[in-house]
Formats: sequence, structure tokens, C-alpha cells
Amino acid sequence: MSEERFPYDGPAELLPVVTAALERVVDPEVALNIVDVGLVYGVRVKDGRLDVDVTMTSAACPVTDVIIGDIEDELDRALPPELKLHVELVWEPPWTSERLSGSARRFMGW
Repeated sequence: MSEERFPYDGPAELLPVVTAALERVVDPEVALNIVDVGLVYGVRVKDGRLDVDVTMTSAACPVTDVIIGDIEDELDRALPPELKLHVELVWEPPWTSERLSGSARRFMGW
């Protein structure tokens, strides 16, 4: 992977696994994966635990629980069972359309 899709701190061999799992999670409001929408703020792997910081496009997002559940399900399926998983919903910095990937911009006609 030549382009950093989100900040990552952990073993290099897990990055493609984590990225692929997160790319399978779709924001149903925009029909794009959460990586391309820019909802993934960072992933850290340390001391047997994988932490994912994510945001939503707005605090009023009606599908927050669905997206977080999908993140947990996809990562749980992809990661080694001994690795504990924690997904944190964060609001700082606020999401902006600048976080959209190039392919998401093209899809949305921006």
C-alpha cells in the first residue's frame, strides 16, 4: 500500500489485514466504505490490543451503532483471536469533506 489511508501504529503485517477489514465496512448513508469516507482516524496495536478511533460525519448520524458494530464484526473476523479489540468514537477533530479519498470525491461528483 503506497498511500497512507489512516494513521497506523503497529506491526506491518497486520496493516493490510486491518485495512481490508475496515474497507468492508460501508457507511450506508453514502454507500462508500469508511476508509474512503475518512471516518477512520487511527489504528494502534499495543500490548495485545488493537484500538481504532473512528468518527462520524455528524453527531446526529443515525447509523453510528450500525457502523461501529460492523467495524467490530469485520475486525473480529480478520484478526487473531488473542488480539483484543476496542473501537472508540471520537469527535475531535471534527470530520470534514477534506477527509474524503479521491475515489470517494469522484463517486460523489466532487
